[in-house]
Amino acid sequence: MVKIHLPNSAFLGNIDPFLRSFDPSNKNELTITSNNKWVSVHPMVVAIVASLGKGISTEKLKFEAFEARSKHYFERIGLFKFLGINSGISVTEHDPSGRFIPLTRINNSTQLTQFLTEMIPLLHLADNPKQAEPIRYIASELVRNVIEHSQAEDGAIVCAQYYKTSNTIRIGIVDGGVGVRKTITQSHLAQDDFEAIKLALTPGVTGTTRKEGGTELNAGAGLFFIKSIAHVNRDFFLLYSGKAMYKLLKRSLKEEIFLQSDPLKDRHSKEKALPHWNGTAVGIDLCLDNTKEFSVLLDLIRNTYATSVRERRKEKYRKPKFT
Repeated sequence: MVKIHLPNSAFLGNIDPFLRSFDPSNKNELTITSNNKWVSVHPMVVAIVASLGKGISTEKLKFEAFEARSKHYFERIGLFKFLGINSGISVTEHDPSGRFIPLTRINNSTQLTQFLTEMIPLLHLADNPKQAEPIRYIASELVRNVIEHSQAEDGAIVCAQYYKTSNTIRIGIVDGGVGVRKTITQSHLAQDDFEAIKLALTPGVTGTTRKEGGTELNAGAGLFFIKSIAHVNRDFFLLYSGKAMYKLLKRSLKEEIFLQSDPLKDRHSKEKALPHWNGTAVGIDLCLDNTKEFSVLLDLIRNTYATSVRERRKEKYRKPKFT
């Protein structure tokens, strides 16, 4: 039986204790408890709980010690509906526009297109391309990764919420597929889950080929682009797969903007012995106050990507000289 406890606070900055606290290996039963006063968690946490609970019969899904305020939140965010159980409470469902996107399952490119079409207006960003474009790109790339590489039968589970106080959009995308390591080791060596995550975040590395820079269809750029967007805008980014986690931390305001091709050279934290997550869980925060012009941002990222791939190609094919 899986037991998972929702603390009063679990956002990307302090999520580590939550990730250490549960064992997702046995999915026959799921018991969910919560802090007895209030709960405020990142959408990635909600998506993780939804992923753990999908496919479990309602008789073996238990919500214990949930206070009315917590129940109301999870009812509105769509957790109870997603899992097919009755929360026992009735709420007036106001239009979520501008506040959150309930738990959504995406299985194919058609559903992804529909989701992206609905997401920008829902978050009141349609009239501000500067803010909308990075969010559209990130959501599209992360979900596309799930559809194309994860082999997850249920696709991607997506959830997002806008936080007015910090003017931040937080996004969680979770799948129960094969995970980063199995995907990367189709073409590259990775001794453990963390090494696989490091490779996945490295520009020009993809599990579809050994070729530096990937292929026309998959250049190994997506996760590097997303991490770079978060780095430039001073936002959190987290990737959890297998037993490992990589978390990009906020750079200092005084730090000059410089993109690293090696993710370990960025300010980050890591875990290598977490409970094993079969698929992949990704969380990202985007503060709308900090969003850089997307075209300028992409030019900066593309230049770093191209330089990194070019240098690795030279290193790979450089032959020793004998005199």
